[in-house]
Amino acid sequence: MIEISVAGDKAVFEVEGVDKLWTLRSRLEIPLIHIRAVRADPSAARGWWHGIRLLGTNLPGILTAGTFHQDGNNVFWDVHDPERTIVLVLDHEFYDQLIIEVAEPSKAVAFLESRIGSARE
Repeated sequence: MIEISVAGDKAVFEVEGVDKLWTLRSRLEIPLIHIRAVRADPSAARGWWHGIRLLGTNLPGILTAGTFHQDGNNVFWDVHDPERTIVLVLDHEFYDQLIIEVAEPSKAVAFLESRIGSARE
């Protein structure tokens, strides 16, 4: 699971617990102005095909975590429970998308949207 915060003009995504082992990352920092869109989307994490695994772990139906190449895009995954999935679409970053699990998707989306809006004003 991922904990989201904002530090200055960047969104900070902290990988929690043993997921650090599966994702091979502990933290991502993305400038708020590089986040094009954010949405709650359980369907993005369902199914077994999540792209070609570059670094990380893929146990279909259990865990998708790490860096994957999918449909010409680099995607960072950290999802156990598809029902708690949010998707971030990024510009000017190594990752084109973050598909991550958060504790409360609707609150995470609202939090990020408010910060993204403030960063663009």
